Amino acid sequence: MSVTQHTPIAIPPSARFWDRIANRYAKRPVADEATYQKKLQMTREYLEPHMRVFEFGCGTGSTALTHSPHVAYVRATDISAKMIDIAKSKAREAGVKNVEFEQSDIESIAASSAKYDVVLGLSILHLLDDRDAVVSTIYDMLEPGGIFVSSTACLGDHMKIFKFIAPLGRFFGILPILSVFTTQDLVGCIEDSGFEIETKWSPGKNKGVFIIARKPL
Repeated sequence: MSVTQHTPIAIPPSARFWDRIANRYAKRPVADEATYQKKLQMTREYLEPHMRVFEFGCGTGSTALTHSPHVAYVRATDISAKMIDIAKSKAREAGVKNVEFEQSDIESIAASSAKYDVVLGLSILHLLDDRDAVVSTIYDMLEPGGIFVSSTACLGDHMKIFKFIAPLGRFFGILPILSVFTTQDLVGCIEDSGFEIETKWSPGKNKGVFIIARKPL
């Protein structure tokens, strides 16, 4: 495995929120284990041993490590240094060698010339300032025929009040960036970026949407 060269970056202020809750986050059980396992299985159907995978917003690394036996290499990033420290510890304990964890944001990664077969953006698109720009960036990062996998809380479908609550919560440091949009908004964003959606699934009402989209050949 080749070692990626990294350039120092300016980490956004929102990283402090995730640093503060990293230890609690790591100890918290998966809210819906059956749904999580189904998403892993659906993703795994697209993975092949030669593939290079990029995950942004990887948190404490559980998903990257779970997928690592099925691909050649995973580069997983998060803006939180403490989340990344926990992820690296998990990788050492598991003896996983083909996952590289790194504190970074997707804009910095996209500045390199690296291309990937799969990009994972799980529980992250609603936590971004500019979702549309990031989805377009993902499109550019993928090889032709590459796969983008996302799992997103579309709060505009059922919790529109967060449009008013989120800015206050962020101002007082009790909430991260929280963007409110609908499933229709998200689908439109992904398709407008050039992707073809192959799977759109939700485990139930108000449960968010799991999307697998392909960059055309």
